[in-house]
Amino acid sequence: MASVKQIIFVLVLSALLIGAIGWWVNRNAAPPELLLDVDEALEGPLAPDELKIDKPDITNPMNRIAVMKTNKGTIEIELFEDQMPITTGNFIKLAEEGFYNGVKFHRVIDGFMIQAGDPNTKGTDTASYGRGGPGYTIQDEFVEGELLTNVRGTIAMANTGQPNSGGSQFFINTVDNTTLDFDKEPFSSRHPVFGRVINGLTDVVDTISDVAVTPGSNMPIEPVIIESVTIESR
Repeated sequence: MASVKQIIFVLVLSALLIGAIGWWVNRNAAPPELLLDVDEALEGPLAPDELKIDKPDITNPMNRIAVMKTNKGTIEIELFEDQMPITTGNFIKLAEEGFYNGVKFHRVIDGFMIQAGDPNTKGTDTASYGRGGPGYTIQDEFVEGELLTNVRGTIAMANTGQPNSGGSQFFINTVDNTTLDFDKEPFSSRHPVFGRVINGLTDVVDTISDVAVTPGSNMPIEPVIIESVTIESR
């Protein structure tokens, strides 16, 4: 019977032989390619600051979300009900009545904003686009607040430039437009912010902002349609 020392010797010799064979087989093998050697540019995740703008956190879990389905994708908007009850209440009322279903984005200015909410755009008389409303106007809701400023991704009321002339039309800022705030003298534009996009900013809002438009009117050549607006609690 083999001794313990002989068995250990055989095991060690076998391990050395296996290692030598592995080295011989792999000595001419090409080194693994680094992923960075590929020609295609790699798209990493959004940086923290970009992510905060593109998909910001909900500021108040009690605030409801407007889910706006368009033929370009879905936009989700947190409505600042806790700070802007009049304006958000009106928007929610109209949405729940189906008022916005079929309305078009009738004014799109790249590097500025995209505007919708006119029921006239459900028809074909483009000369009337931008002039319609719900048949009433609401009180201007000028409230100071860190979030209530016209920066990229916020939604604000459109109006005629006269006090208390907003109704159903709104716009989404595609860049910072703080000169549209009510408290930015000497600028005369006063557009109350009542929510902000929490999903769909870069992939939907920016896509709409980039569509081809008719010079002068800034009306999209191919219609951009709001198919539905539903209000959800989360």
